[in-house]
Amino acid sequence: MKARYLLVLSFIAMFSLGSCLKGDNFNPEVQAKTDDALITKFLADKNIAAIKHSSGLYYQIIQPGSGNITYTANTQVTANYVGRLLSGNVFDQTTTQPLTFRLGNVIVGWQIGVPLIQKGGKIRMFIPSGYAYGNQGAGTIPANSVLDFEVELVDVQ
Repeated sequence: MKARYLLVLSFIAMFSLGSCLKGDNFNPEVQAKTDDALITKFLADKNIAAIKHSSGLYYQIIQPGSGNITYTANTQVTANYVGRLLSGNVFDQTTTQPLTFRLGNVIVGWQIGVPLIQKGGKIRMFIPSGYAYGNQGAGTIPANSVLDFEVELVDVQ
């Protein structure tokens, strides 16, 4: 029993150490430059006119919407959206009904881009991995993935 316990502890220690060592190789500044190059190439290849936000996120306002909401982390947003990788693979989308959430509960890229429009507005955002899921990834989204979102704001409160 003691040997089994030590074996399990050894495995956990090796796994933890391996995870730490992998993280030591990650450089967020290098990744940000890589993401920027991927986004600018994608935009040029697809002939998409997008604006670079001071944060590094790229966006295209399709419809500005109307209203005068000042966004906070507690702003409740209802939206239809499609999320894609730059390969075009859809990893998430609303289907029959829009989704309602607090702006502070979503990825940083949304927190930066969504306030650029108002209710009824539509935006396309090209989100660097550092403002998405970073070097961890999430579900079917690989680590260090740039995300391409189309978002339509149905309601803002």
